[in-house]
Amino acid sequence: MVKILATDGLHQDGITLLHEAGYTVDVKKVEADQLPNVMPDYDVVIVRSATEIRQALIDQCPNLKIIARAGVGLSNIDVEYAREKGITVMDTPAASSKSVAELVFAHMFSISRNLHLAHREMKQRGGSEFKEMKEACSHGLQLNNRTLGIVGFGRIGREVARIGVGLGMKVMPVDLVVDEADIGINVYNSGNVRLSVRLDTYEWEEVLANSDYLTIHVPFKGGKAIIGAEEIAQMKDGAVLINTARGGAIDEDALLDALNSGKLSGAGLDVYENEPMPRQELMEHPKISCSPHIGASTLEARANIGLELADKILAFFGDDK
Repeated sequence: MVKILATDGLHQDGITLLHEAGYTVDVKKVEADQLPNVMPDYDVVIVRSATEIRQALIDQCPNLKIIARAGVGLSNIDVEYAREKGITVMDTPAASSKSVAELVFAHMFSISRNLHLAHREMKQRGGSEFKEMKEACSHGLQLNNRTLGIVGFGRIGREVARIGVGLGMKVMPVDLVVDEADIGINVYNSGNVRLSVRLDTYEWEEVLANSDYLTIHVPFKGGKAIIGAEEIAQMKDGAVLINTARGGAIDEDALLDALNSGKLSGAGLDVYENEPMPRQELMEHPKISCSPHIGASTLEARANIGLELADKILAFFGDDK
């Protein structure tokens, strides 16, 4: 009997598939200090970003065969050590791409049309200072015909490009690995239109210098930020930075300096260096649109994640229950 612990939750669709295969699935939150007492009883543990699976914990779980991340990215798991111990590590890179890409544009629209400020201040000032509020928020920008730089052209980057093309943006992707990729645009009643995007057309410095909006979609495991003071200095004046990838991919000190100086006109952040306690300066800054790490947190993405994980777990065990 395969026993599975989903300590950070799992969508019911995935649970149903696993139950139908005869597996035991316990969906319960286990605090970090209790994991060494609970996990040794399980063959599989499913986590999201909130739970860390490090070497010491792995050593205490001799029955563990799979560590599954319900989402994208494995920075909260000691992947190489787990694999050295014969444990399979998996995540769900295909399940949440569309949801993350849509959040990118939610932040872009919010900054471009001052929606983050309007929502924050209308409650206090809308009834007494409506005209002043209207004036303050009446200097928005259209995304149409703006240049969109995409750092990383994997699944999420391609979804971002697809939406950007649909909005009439000039898309400039850059990737260290991918040279060319196809993106499909579904035109109602007309099927899919395939577009081939060549990435070797653009250099990194060219993307920095020309992007009105720059969004990051690459793995980040710590160390030097992908976008720091040096990179920001090369960017177009008044550009907007978006980070829905990993906290630390953008140097937060450099970002604040650039916003305060006027070098950048705005930023959209879903991830932070110090989660779950982001810097107050970021959350209160008038030029930053913030969200609490919800890129993959849509009903559709959660269902897709549950189904993708269930399929992978079933494929791993085959008929062995």
